[in-house]
Amino acid sequence: MTLSIRNQLPGTVTTVTAGEVMAVVGIRLTGGQDLTAAITLEAVTDLGLTAGSAVRALVKSTEVALATGPVEGLSIRNRIPGTVTEIATGGAMASVKVHIDGGSLTSAVTREAVTDLALATGSPVVALIKSTEVSLATA
Repeated sequence: MTLSIRNQLPGTVTTVTAGEVMAVVGIRLTGGQDLTAAITLEAVTDLGLTAGSAVRALVKSTEVALATGPVEGLSIRNRIPGTVTEIATGGAMASVKVHIDGGSLTSAVTREAVTDLALATGSPVVALIKSTEVSLATA
């Protein structure tokens, strides 16, 4: 299956915490970062997820926010440090590629955000991803 989702991060399930309808799934990415996905309990069952399951975390580029330093006081669970490797700007939007340990992420942000954050190749950033915006596929 081919997907249009640019961010496809391989990893291994470390924990599954089930609730009545939803589950929180902990994932250790290939680069060693920890990622959290909040998915339905039905999806956990359908995918057969347990600790040790190989997965691919899928995140649309529009769901990856960028910060230029550590961020405190946020409910966003996923905070992955990286370095900007490429910026492609258009009239209103920009695509920012970020190198992270073990791979890369793409973030779609406004052109204004690139300017306001003074992003350039080599800029250190933190990619912020809400756990509810992480989908999982079995690898």
